[in-house]
Order: sequence, then C-alpha cells, then structure tokens
Amino acid sequence: MTEKVTSTAGQNTYNYKVIRQFAIMTIVWGVVGMAVGVYIAALLVWPELNNILDVPYFTFGRLRPLHTNAVIFAFGGSALIGTSYYVVQRTCHVRLISDKLAAFTFWGWQVVIVLAVITFPLGITTTKEYAELEWPIDILLAVVWIAYAIVFFGTIAKRKVSHIYVANWFYGSFVVTIALLHIFNNLEVPVSMWKSYSAYAGVQDAMVQWWYGHNAVGFFLTTGFLGMMYYFVPKQAERPVYSYRLSIVHFWALIFTYIWAGPHHLHYTALPDWTQTLGMVMSIILFAPSWGGMINGIMTLSGAWEKLRTDPILRFMIVAISFYGMSTFEGPLMAIRTVNALSHYTDWTIGHVHSGALGWVAMITMGSMYYMIPRIFGRKLYSLKLVEAHFWVSTIGVVLYITAMWVSGIMQGLMWRAVNADGTLTYSFVESVQAMHPYYLTRWVGGIFFLTGMLIMAYNIFKTVTSSQVTEVNDAVVAPALAH
Repeated sequence: MTEKVTSTAGQNTYNYKVIRQFAIMTIVWGVVGMAVGVYIAALLVWPELNNILDVPYFTFGRLRPLHTNAVIFAFGGSALIGTSYYVVQRTCHVRLISDKLAAFTFWGWQVVIVLAVITFPLGITTTKEYAELEWPIDILLAVVWIAYAIVFFGTIAKRKVSHIYVANWFYGSFVVTIALLHIFNNLEVPVSMWKSYSAYAGVQDAMVQWWYGHNAVGFFLTTGFLGMMYYFVPKQAERPVYSYRLSIVHFWALIFTYIWAGPHHLHYTALPDWTQTLGMVMSIILFAPSWGGMINGIMTLSGAWEKLRTDPILRFMIVAISFYGMSTFEGPLMAIRTVNALSHYTDWTIGHVHSGALGWVAMITMGSMYYMIPRIFGRKLYSLKLVEAHFWVSTIGVVLYITAMWVSGIMQGLMWRAVNADGTLTYSFVESVQAMHPYYLTRWVGGIFFLTGMLIMAYNIFKTVTSSQVTEVNDAVVAPALAH
C-alpha cells in the first residue's frame, strides 16, 4: 500500500502502524461483541433457540461474559489503546518510545481477547463480573498492561513540549488505575491450570470486586473515553476546548471521587452500613464533576453549532457526550438507597449500563474512529452519507434499547415489591418474567439496529482503507487549542 505523508510530522515521524492495527481491530471486535449481544438478547425472547444447537457452549450463561468482555475490553480497549497512542504522539510531538513494545501491546492484547473467546464458552471463568478471566490469562493481561504503561508514559517523558495536554492526563489515569484494579482484584489461589479461588472471602471479596467493578466503569469506560473527547471533539469541531481550566477541575474532581463509589453496588447486603453510605454519598458528589465535563465537551461547539447540521461525525461525538451526561445523572440517582431498593437486580440497571456503553462509549469511539482512520491511512473517508446513515440507525437502536429496559426494570421492581393486604406477594416471579417479554423483544430490535450501524461502519472503513487513491488529509501537528 502506497503511503503519503499527511502532515509535516505525520507518518514518517510517528508510529502509525500500531494505531492502524488497533483501529481495525476496534471495528472487528465491535461487530463480534455486538453480534453476540444480539444473539443472547434473542435467547431471552425465544428461549427455545437453546434447543436448536443443544450444546452448553452457546447458552446465555456462557456467552454473556463473552459479550461484556468483547464489547468492553476488545472493542473499547482496542479503541482506547489505539487512540491514546495517536493522541500522545501528536500532542507530545514525538514518536512512541518503543515500536517493538508497542507492537507487543497490540499482539498481547489480541491474544488475551482470543483466549477469552475460547475459555468463556467452555465455562472456564472466575465468575467475577468483568473479571471472569482465569489466572494464567490474568497474568498475561497484567504483563501487556505494564508494557502499555511503559510505552505511554515513556512517550510523555521524552516529549518536546513542556505542557502535557489534558487528554493525556485522562488517558494516564486510566492506565495507572486499571493496572491497580486488575492486579488487586485478581489476587487468587490457583488449584489447577484453569481454576482458581479468590484470595478474599465473603463480604471482603464482594467489596474488592465492586471496588474493581465500578471503577472499571469509572476508569476504563469513563476517564479513558474522556481523553478521547478532549482531543477529538475540538479537532472535529475546529474549536478550542471551551474551558481548559474546567477540564483540569473535571479531571482532579473525578479522579478523587470515583474511586470511592463502588459500595453502592452492595446496598442492603452484609457490607457495613457506613461503607454503603460512603459509597452513596461519593456517588452523588460525582454528579458535579461529571456534568462539568459534559458541559465542557458540548460547549466546545460554541460559535460552531451550525456544524451539527452537516457533520455527522461531530454529531456522533456530541450525542455521545449527551449520553455521558444522562448516564452520570442516572448513576448517582440509582446509588441512593431508596431508589436502589427499587432498581437493584432489575432491567433498569441493564438500561443504565447500556446508555453508557452504547450511547457514550460506542458513539464517542465511532466518532473518533471516523476522524482518525482517514488520517492514519492517508485516505479520504469513503462516504459521509454512510456515516449519516450509521448515526441515525445507531441512535434509534440506543433509544429503543434503553427505554425498553427502563420501563421493564421499573415494572419489575414494582411487581416484585407489590404485596396484598395479608402480606402475600401480589405477583409470582413467573408473572413478572411474562410481563417483561415485549420489552425484551424491543431490546432485541434495538440491538439489531445498533449492530446494523456497526456493520455500515465496517463497510465504510473497509472501503476507505482499501482505496487506491492516496490523499492528503489535514491534521495539524499542534494540540487542540488550549483556550478560554
């Protein structure tokens, strides 16, 4: 494939090869992860599908962790590592500190994901939410992550500019915190090659797991993607960050608060009340920095609102930030004990997770990829009309999905707590399951829409990168303007 330098310090100065690899695998794993999600959603609508294959490997219990890991770590992780390599090079004006170590992070990450694809359907799992990988894979993942940290921070250390742009602060916090979370939550005692038991027991195990679980959301699915927002939104909008001062306040307030929010997953359990209360209070406080960041992202369009009419890539980004704001309002609300008494264990939680995962994480990733991929391949984007179609199909899919789960979840909670005058339950559990059926069908339709959008993107990107027409795509070397 013929290459052309896309800027004065572009492909000949920076390591774009590893970024291209991560970008392409982001699309591939996005299709895979979302396809698995649509399939297991279908199993909840039509359980008789289990009888067709009649093997344990494709049941909901085996494939659900595969879906979550494929979307979060394969799709989201590839996007985060790839974009962080792009951003850190361009804002620091230097090449990655080690091409070989960067290549190791790519291949190591893909091996971890493939091992997950193999082991989960076989039922090899620790059963810990978002941490289902067994101990040999955990060790490999830790090694890959440490290599990633060396590449990222080593590149910052040799930067040619004194300033460290705020996006790198967000990426950096994600790199450090995920390492700590992964290592300490996965301390375990192996009893065979593919079986281990947690080093913690009882309520301590639950506390450590949700310290990890919620902060995987907080640092993997939030701060990393905020790094993406702070770089790619100003770039696509061709506007400076609305308030650079606010971005710094957003960073430190988020970092200091998020780490304490995990106990809100354990309301009404054996966890001490003071710990539950601490988690609830910190979750409510989180509303402030989260919305500060949302406002900063959206207001970056000040003076350029008309771009939303004609630029579907920018629309992806702004709608994603709006979903970030909505999810970070809903999260603190659901952390309040009295609300949690209704919402916990219901589909409301599923709706909340997916408003963040699809509305925020996936859509900011898609917008960023549409910006970045033409520049790293030196090709013009194949079709802006397909981006437009992708945007509307995905948005419809997200709205169908989350509204169905909100209605289903609140209905579940109300049915489960309804009692007759004599104290007996008004509804049996089976009646609540029966009432959920139309909403599960709606969720499946929403998933089909979102997967269709992902396939449209895959086709558009395929046509882009395989085009024989090499073009110069403008991508100024300077960081997004620091500003106001």
